Amino acid sequence: MSRHDKYILENVLPEDIERRSFEIITEELGNIHLDPEQAPIIKRVIHTSADFDYLQNLCFSENVIAVMKKAISSGACIVTDTQMAKAGINKKRLAQYGGEVFCFMADDDVAQRAREQGSTRAVVSMDKAAGLQRPLIFAIGNAPTALIRLHELIVEGILRPEGIIGVPVGFVNVVEAKEMIMESGVPFIVARGRKGGSNVAAAICNALLYSLEKR
Repeated sequence: MSRHDKYILENVLPEDIERRSFEIITEELGNIHLDPEQAPIIKRVIHTSADFDYLQNLCFSENVIAVMKKAISSGACIVTDTQMAKAGINKKRLAQYGGEVFCFMADDDVAQRAREQGSTRAVVSMDKAAGLQRPLIFAIGNAPTALIRLHELIVEGILRPEGIIGVPVGFVNVVEAKEMIMESGVPFIVARGRKGGSNVAAAICNALLYSLEKR
């Protein structure tokens, strides 16, 4: 007897796995109605995390998807707080619109300044990003301190992002940092509560990119 004989396995070619995964997600959603603009983002996050809680957790400010898509198509760059998120974002697709992905967390000057200030690299990374003379979308999947610093920079009038994807995961200041972004007046996509992660941040960015027509 084969060790697999007691299991019913689908015969899916590698190139069809993602398509089949989205079919399963759609099947399991059943009669749940999703906003047509939000649906691709919600489904891609569920695909990435295998977590249907994001049906309730993901919050969208008014017109945020249209705003972010317009920003991307006009050459906006994406700033992340982890190399993992940076690696996961489709940089080739973003470059078609003139954008780049930045993550300053591993920069020597960021580490040094964080030590001098007694701060975190995430905070200093946001300060460094504020100096970029580019339209910016922030995709934060790990550090709530990055969201808190973004809120401070916005309130101080130093920075005005095109949008913020706020999905850090964890327990300390995570919920509060997300709520601050939702009250900042900046267009947002936030995973309310404790859940999130760099993979979720990248998934949202990619969903936005894939919803734009290729150039």
